Amino acid sequence: MKKDRLILSLVLALVCPLMTQCASAGKSKKAGVELSRAGEKAAVKEEKVVVKAEKKAEVKAEAPIEDDLDEYAVVDVADPLERMNRVSFWCNDKMYLIVFRPISKGYEKVIPKRLRNGIFNAFENAKYPVRLGNSLLQGKFMRMGLHTEKFLLNTVGGIGGLIRVSDKFPKLAELPDEDTGKTFANWGMGHGFYLVIPFMGPSSLRDGVGLIGDYAMNPVNWGVFWSGSHDWTAIPPSVNTLRALPGQLALYDETKRDAIDPYLAVRSGYVQFRAASVKK
Repeated sequence: MKKDRLILSLVLALVCPLMTQCASAGKSKKAGVELSRAGEKAAVKEEKVVVKAEKKAEVKAEAPIEDDLDEYAVVDVADPLERMNRVSFWCNDKMYLIVFRPISKGYEKVIPKRLRNGIFNAFENAKYPVRLGNSLLQGKFMRMGLHTEKFLLNTVGGIGGLIRVSDKFPKLAELPDEDTGKTFANWGMGHGFYLVIPFMGPSSLRDGVGLIGDYAMNPVNWGVFWSGSHDWTAIPPSVNTLRALPGQLALYDETKRDAIDPYLAVRSGYVQFRAASVKK
């Protein structure tokens, strides 16, 4: 029994925290809104493509259909593994429905909203090393100072980050997030190819490798690297996943809602969100 608990702890420690760092998007409410809008725009544009193509076929217009497709092209990432990615996307979709959604609903029902917000804020505050390290790697020294100011303000004045005191200061409230994938992008690296990671969702070769750096720099995961068997090391990353589930699932639903092809809608929304993040 103890061995089973240890195996389960290791699985949660390795898989769950990575899931919460998916590009996605659930990093903040603002990022969530941007990704949702991007997914909706992608779905609308896809619908326009179909409607225009049908009208062109009916009237036998001379202009080729490819011109319309180019006009509404929104995806700027190679997808040579599309067949495999679609299988992963389908499996993830069922996993979200059968496993993670019930867990998320239970979490929301048991934990009061105010406490959930506090837990969410505390774990976001703990990601300070990720923001600091990537700001340094990008040469954004002024932003390093702002992230440090935000961290100290929320840690001291916000009781360990439970209260986001920094929201009262515009320059700190609107401070862009930083991650390793964004650092790679600022170094001139492209996405590579699109990738749907099992359990985690949309990513790319660049951002997928970047997740490893984010994972290593996040203090929430440091207990995993301890030698020996310590069941408690799985608790922080598991709670980190749990606190992010409601927002990420809501974002996922919003992105694929009313889409002709949910796979394409999520892919387009992801690429557009990441492009917008790199510019900040």
